[in-house]
Amino acid sequence: MSPSADTAANGAPSPAARPGTERWYRAVPRDKWFLIGARGARSLGQGALVVDFALYLHALGWDAVSIGAVLAATLIVAAALTLLVGPASDRLGRKVFILCFEASQAITALVALFTSATVPLVAAAVIGGFGRGINGAAGPFAPVEQAWLAQGLKPELRGRLYSVNAAVGFCGMALGALAAALPAFFARWLPGPLAYRPLFLVVFLGSLVCWVLIALTKDYKVEPAASAPETAPPQSLREENRLLAALAGINAINGLAIGMLGPLMAYWFYIRFHEGPGAIGPMMALALFLTALSALGTGWLTGRFGVVRAVVWMRFFGLACLFALPFAPTYGLAATFYVLRSLFNRGTAGARQALNISLVRPSRRGLAASLSSASLQIPRAAGPMLAGLFFDAGFLVAPFLIAGALQALYIVLFRKSFLAHDPSRVVSGSGPGAASHA
Repeated sequence: MSPSADTAANGAPSPAARPGTERWYRAVPRDKWFLIGARGARSLGQGALVVDFALYLHALGWDAVSIGAVLAATLIVAAALTLLVGPASDRLGRKVFILCFEASQAITALVALFTSATVPLVAAAVIGGFGRGINGAAGPFAPVEQAWLAQGLKPELRGRLYSVNAAVGFCGMALGALAAALPAFFARWLPGPLAYRPLFLVVFLGSLVCWVLIALTKDYKVEPAASAPETAPPQSLREENRLLAALAGINAINGLAIGMLGPLMAYWFYIRFHEGPGAIGPMMALALFLTALSALGTGWLTGRFGVVRAVVWMRFFGLACLFALPFAPTYGLAATFYVLRSLFNRGTAGARQALNISLVRPSRRGLAASLSSASLQIPRAAGPMLAGLFFDAGFLVAPFLIAGALQALYIVLFRKSFLAHDPSRVVSGSGPGAASHA
């Protein structure tokens, strides 16, 4: 009998079958690359608005608390939808949810493009998730996208592919962040807040590209047994639920920390150093480009050291940069710490997603991804409001210290809870969540 495609003549795994080799991508189904391409197109608009949306509202005369309230509302609505759509997609399929999301993004972008009236703008922002900067993810439908990406994919490849997926999102956001510098150029012809309006056209066009790519992607209502690269996890349903509860609690800590800083970082640079989008956009673009490289590097680290160890060490260095950032005396030094923190902290996004969907059997992936996202988003929603209150009161350091303490706790609990459930240590055929302790 001739050796299989995944087995060399001597019976050992072939180079293409081993996740640590350069040919691992050949084992990835083609439709996964359509999903990753859609993420790249979607992230362009997100990158532009994560820099400029808060600055746009400021130009319209909004104060920090009002800006924070709108950003918080977008997170609350997203969290509520997330809890519904993830489990439903396990039964009804993935494609219809993502197509509906892209249609909503296109419509809300058109609304914001043509009006700055408070009611329609707030409605568009809440539904469209403007300014959240979620690395190209499909907003409240991100759990659907994560579960879809995992279908038909070997568990030992997930750390790498999810890291590539994250890297593509970061690259797209970086290009969008560069576009966020355009209002300084448009200001020659479009006075005041109008200079920001063309950025919503980027969101609209990206949504159209996404819709086409998603329409070309293979859908699943139930994961076919023939395409599943593993059997059900050996742990009981009770053990799965315990892991999901731990994931939710740990993510809640991380979510509050992220919410304190992420949505208002561009605004913080503006009020701390009086820099506008012309300086902030390129700086954030550099951070995102380097974070994309970091995500790819994290994918390599997961194959060598495991997902959990890679995440812990990367986020430890990111934490050090976070504590240093608010004390930087100049814009250049603060920007350097911001770039380094993004590289170490956000570069682990793909690896963490790979862990989340590997904690449960295939039929519960939508549930796991939804719980992970909602537990992050709900406490994250409180962050912009709290940070806005601190900023309006003139306390520009306190949010960083609070967020740093929360993320330190997150690192400790993450390692303790999930080291034994690392998907990069799965023995072939043993199922997700089953670690090899050899």
